Amino acid sequence: MNKVCAVFGGSRGIGRAVAQLMAQKGYRLAIISRNVEVAKATAGALGGGHLAFRCDVAKERDVQNTFEEIEKNLGPVNFLVNTAGINRDSLLVRTKSEDMLSQLHTNLLGSMLTCKAAVKTMIQQQGGAIVNVVVAELVLVSVRPSASVGPGHVLTGLTWSPCQVVHCPGGRGKSDARLFCLHKAHCSFY
Repeated sequence: MNKVCAVFGGSRGIGRAVAQLMAQKGYRLAIISRNVEVAKATAGALGGGHLAFRCDVAKERDVQNTFEEIEKNLGPVNFLVNTAGINRDSLLVRTKSEDMLSQLHTNLLGSMLTCKAAVKTMIQQQGGAIVNVVVAELVLVSVRPSASVGPGHVLTGLTWSPCQVVHCPGGRGKSDARLFCLHKAHCSFY
């Protein structure tokens, strides 16, 4: 079976590090970013067999098209990593509504849309895994009210609630898809 990993936000930072690790583990990678040139550079640096794709995760049609292209060029995705995100962090009272919406659409809706597309494939394959990466500032309780706190908490809930439907010991699902939420706060110190 082809091992195909889609890394949304895989062109830099945590996503790039995950892509490097998955390449070492023998996965064929789809490096997905809004900036396809940077994604191509990352895919090229990983060696042969890896491809770059452009996608705005906040747009459902983009996400659907990207999964279709990945399947056509690499095969069905059996491992999804969501690291795509933006930070418009500011004090809540100073944050513009447009910035709040932009963050919600990219950081939360984007992960929901990619999970939705991946789970459909994983149910058909009867297996797979999803890792949603949540940045520390989105999870930890902050002493300063911030507009970025909410999406992290919701994404954590999003990650765990599908486990009841997709797969959980004694759950209703028949697929062996696994979902994880990695909190950056648990992995490093500031």
